[in-house]
Amino acid sequence: MPAGAARPAGRVRPLAKLCYSPVTFRSMSADQMSIGEMLAATVPMVRTLNLEYLETTPERAVLVLPDQGEYHNHVGGPHAGAMFTLGESASGAVVLAAFGDQLSRAVPLAVRADIAYRKLALGPVKATATLGRPAGEVVAELDAGRRPEFPVAVEIQREDGAVTGEMTVVWTLRPNG
Repeated sequence: MPAGAARPAGRVRPLAKLCYSPVTFRSMSADQMSIGEMLAATVPMVRTLNLEYLETTPERAVLVLPDQGEYHNHVGGPHAGAMFTLGESASGAVVLAAFGDQLSRAVPLAVRADIAYRKLALGPVKATATLGRPAGEVVAELDAGRRPEFPVAVEIQREDGAVTGEMTVVWTLRPNG
């Protein structure tokens, strides 16, 4: 945004800015917004794809990408990029649920991601993300002054239960400062 330009009406501060402002972030997340609402408010791609949050806990998150023609590929299913975004968003939701209480001292960042497309996806697809390490171990590393990394496994399924994709996103908690 150019210097001196006015912010567009209704624009929400990016999640990274909220992470550096823990009082604002904590009060928004704990008192007013679910993790899904918070991500939809701060990550434009979540709104663009109309992702639906079915479950978000510190161990697991389940999101759905509705069947939307504008995000189809050449064979009529969800585009690979949309499925990647679904999986990465599910991984981010479980990370925020598990480590939201650490945002005053660390920012969660995706380090790398790997996805394997296994079967043709048609219709709505569901991503289930599972934290790959106990949260306590990750926080202990942070407490010891290290920058912990941890995997989140994601399985993407069609409505019939067939696994269409598998993904691993490695996250870190980068200490503030």
